Parts: sequence; structure tokens; C-alpha cells
Amino acid sequence: MRFLVLTQYFAPEVGATQVRLSAFCKELVCAGHKAEVVTAMPHHPIGRIFPKYRGCFYRREFQGGVKVHRVWLSATGGSGLSRILNYISFMLTCMIALLKTAKPDFIFVDSPPIFLGIPGWIASTLWRCPFIFNVADLWPDSVRDLGILKDGLFLRAVYMLEKWIYRRADYITAVTDGIRDVLLTEKQIPASKLLFLPNGVDTELFRPGTADEQLKARLGLSGKRIILYAGNHGYAAGAEQILQAAKLLSQHLEFQFIFIGDGPEKPKLRALSEDLCLRNVSFLDSVALHELPKFLSIAEIAVISLRRAGVTRGARPAKAFVMMAAALPIVLAAEGEPERLIQAAESGLIVPPDEPRKLAAALLKLMSNPALASGMGARGREFVRDYFEWSVLVRAWLSQLREKTNFDISREATYEPSVHKSPVSL
Repeated sequence: MRFLVLTQYFAPEVGATQVRLSAFCKELVCAGHKAEVVTAMPHHPIGRIFPKYRGCFYRREFQGGVKVHRVWLSATGGSGLSRILNYISFMLTCMIALLKTAKPDFIFVDSPPIFLGIPGWIASTLWRCPFIFNVADLWPDSVRDLGILKDGLFLRAVYMLEKWIYRRADYITAVTDGIRDVLLTEKQIPASKLLFLPNGVDTELFRPGTADEQLKARLGLSGKRIILYAGNHGYAAGAEQILQAAKLLSQHLEFQFIFIGDGPEKPKLRALSEDLCLRNVSFLDSVALHELPKFLSIAEIAVISLRRAGVTRGARPAKAFVMMAAALPIVLAAEGEPERLIQAAESGLIVPPDEPRKLAAALLKLMSNPALASGMGARGREFVRDYFEWSVLVRAWLSQLREKTNFDISREATYEPSVHKSPVSL
């Protein structure tokens, strides 16, 4: 079968969406199918088109057997009106790239941004092929619950668009149990339309390794014990609570917090770090996916935070799977589905969000007890190897799709990951 993936974000950008879709396309190809991608010029999360891609409107390239079509968009790293223009510009320009693709058997549209549902539906109508809408974030619920968008005409219009897309999509894929439950109960999506494809991890790329002492020396961190935050520096993460915990642990001179990544909140986090006079915090730029294992190797603990909000209770941070694959114990400041994930894996300590004293105490407990930390790290890696290998997850998703359609999509012949267990429900 031929799958066309429509997404605003794709490698070489870094982030959960990019990793997920790259792995998805790779596994489709491994299963004997064809995958083609329509996406934007790389620009996320820095808000500027990457230098290599500047000055061109359309570009075609290949990534691991996947043909990728890229088009220009109005790049921005901000929020509000500039972000909406960013979304709408790609919604319009992607139509040009769609015209350059082969007719697919399925069109897979990744959201957010939700606006991509419009060109996705248009293309599926013209091609007369099923339209699969992938819900990775319950937008606009998330921006409403986090207070990013206030009730008003625009938000009501977006909710109307959401209903319109859900009605017209042939199938809707959820990436977490929480999203699936909301789609079923609050959005009233028929179970017959729902598919499930959670985030996963490549445990061959991410694995335990000897600390890269040369990297530590290059970063000026020789002799330091590293606590790692890696990922998008966005509002939902509420990463300021990690800085507040770092302040509480500042008397432990051997501890060093490193923040890897970019995002709209990074300038605010840097400013807060300066206001708190934190010498035990370092901010690093995003790193390419293949470079990330070196940075994981020098860390002793990974910390993951989410702001307290209704929508974050149904999240499942993709970074958690990466940290577990690298056998890093996790300190989680979140509630709901992220909490259940760490509990199921027995891979870390959990504290309530927005309580930096409890976060600092949990970090200190793990840093002071290497045996406890090592055991949690080992259990986390075993957990993701059993349940969250990408090959297993995509194979299960293809089976769901086969059951709901009349298409013969059973040509998975390249791999046979029978040693792994089925995905778990949290």
C-alpha cells in the first residue's frame, strides 16, 4: 500500500513529532509499503527556516527510502497571531506539494496543527482515498486549558473546524489512552473510526552506554553529576519548576542541571535562571537525534515536567521512552497518564507538578541512592523493550487498519519482531 503523510514537522527538525513520524515512515517501508511525506521547510523549534533550506519555495529529497516534499511557510517561534499565520501559511502552500505526489491508498494527516485537516480532506476527496487524522494533541482543548487562547470568536471557530474534520475523517488515530478516551466520550467519535498508535522508541539507537567524558570536558562539566532535561521548551512543560528545584539544590555543588533543546519558553527560562543566580544550570542547543545518546550517557537522572492542567493529564511524553531506553531513572512532575506510565514501568519517582520542593527532594533521593536509581533505570529499559519498540507499535496499527478496511495491507514481510510483547494500555 502507498501512504502519504501530511505534517508540518519532519526531520531534520528534532522533537517528539519528528521522531514519531520518521519512525512511522521507516516501519511502513520495512513492512513492505511505500511512504511519501509532504511537509514544511525545517524551522521548528527555533522559528527560522534552517540555513540549508532558505531561499527556496519547493524542495524534494529522500530520507531512508521515503520521498519528502518540502514547501515554504511563514516561519515563527512565537505564539498568538504569528503562530496562527505559521499554521495557515503551510495549510495553503502544502497544496502545491500535494500535487507533486503519487496517488496514495491512504492519506495520514498529523495534528496539530488542526488546520491541516482541510487540505488533507481536499486531497482525500480528489484522490478518493481514506483520510486518517492523527491526533497527537487535543488542540484546541490544550491551548484553552493552558490559558494560551481565551474563549471568543476565534476559539469557537476552531472548535467548529475540529468537529468538521472529525466528521469527515474516515479514521482517527490517538497517540495516548487519554486522547482516545476524550475522543470517545467527549468528542463522541464512533469506536469504529478510532485507531491507536502510541509513541515508541528505537532501543538500538537509545541504550545504556559509558559516560562520554570528552563531552563532559568540552561542556566544562568534568566532575559534575548531571541531571538532564531534554526536549521542547514549551509552555505546557512548566520547566520553571525544575529551575526552582535547582535553586533548592544549589548547595550540592557537584550537581549540574543541563537543559537541551529549544522552544518559545527558552528565553524566559534563561531569564529566570539569571534572576535566581543559578550556577548549577546550563542551557544547550538542540542536538540531532543521532547525537543525543552521547548526552544521555553523561546524565545520571532525567527529569520530566508538565504544567498542571486538564489536558496534560492525558499526555504521554515521548521523551520518557527515550530516557527509559537509555536506562536513565526518571523524576516526573506530572499527573494522570504520564504518572501511570512511570508507575507501570517502575522506572522513577513521581511528584505533583508545580511543587519544586518535592521535586528537589525526589532528585536528591535518587542522586543519593545509586542502587535505587540503577534499578529503576534497568526496569525502564526492560519495559520499553517489551512494549514500545516502534516495529511492534506500527505493526499493531497496521493490523487495526486492516481490520477496519477492505484493503489488503498484510504485506509485512521484512521484519518479524515476535520476541516483543503487545503494547500495554495505561
